[in-house]
Amino acid sequence: QVQLVESGGGLVQPGGSLRLSCATSGLRLEYYDVGWFRQAPGKEREFVAGISWMLAGTYYGDPVKDRFAISKDNAKSTVYLQMNSLKPEDTANYYCAAKMGSSSYSTVNLYNYWGQGTQVTVSS
Repeated sequence: QVQLVESGGGLVQPGGSLRLSCATSGLRLEYYDVGWFRQAPGKEREFVAGISWMLAGTYYGDPVKDRFAISKDNAKSTVYLQMNSLKPEDTANYYCAAKMGSSSYSTVNLYNYWGQGTQVTVSS
């Protein structure tokens, strides 16, 4: 059974940093693309970052480019999202998701497996 479990969310002041983790089980991370998405109340789920199964290529949504960094540790079956220079508009529930293949990273419907999410709140 495939499981993805996010952790690391919390309350942080503007300009601060957080690192989210996505612990996976039941799949070989070497063969799956993994994406981070976020959803704020009343808004659609938004692509944040993705990392490819092959060569660990990385992809980012425009609002987070140059502030967030996605990485993975295949041995630990874990994907990370380092978030720096956080802004109030980054406040959302953050989800990780996994899919096979190397098609679009930003398309929600292409992902087969999803975690339950972790809340990130950026506020002073």
